[in-house]
Amino acid sequence: MSQLIVLSAIGTDRTGVVQDITKVIMACDGNIEESRMTTLGAEFAMLMLVSGNWHTLNKLERELEKLGEGDNLTFTIRKTGQRPVKEDRMPYMVDVVALDHQGIVFGLANFFAAQDVEIADVATRSYAAAHTGAPMFAVQMAVNIPSSVHIAQLRDEFLELCDRLNLDAILEPVKA
Repeated sequence: MSQLIVLSAIGTDRTGVVQDITKVIMACDGNIEESRMTTLGAEFAMLMLVSGNWHTLNKLERELEKLGEGDNLTFTIRKTGQRPVKEDRMPYMVDVVALDHQGIVFGLANFFAAQDVEIADVATRSYAAAHTGAPMFAVQMAVNIPSSVHIAQLRDEFLELCDRLNLDAILEPVKA
């Protein structure tokens, strides 16, 4: 019977780190179901959902520990189950761009939590504006809105929040 683990890895970024980690997963007969990988500063960070039988996952834990000791990587493994499907939710995307300032992600998260809107995925990045070099911040979110929520009212309240926080934003349904 297939089981699931969430695997996180953090360590100094270098060429080949993804290959080394995925090689261990493959050698232990694990299967990567989902993953997110990025470089943050000089560090590499990874989150993965890996499936396999109990023997595979136990072997994987031992082999990743060996890799971590020799390669300045820290691994965390946590058993998990399948995510329950919430059929009463509508998938939406949120795109935000603004001059970088403190509290942008908190303001968005606080707003959606108050509306019982589930944040499924978040990606942020800082960058310099094209011609001026001004510090900019971008946020992309995947959210799941309860079907009981009146979308027009939610959108109006969201845009009011964005006006208060000086954010350019879009809230739109995910197109299949």
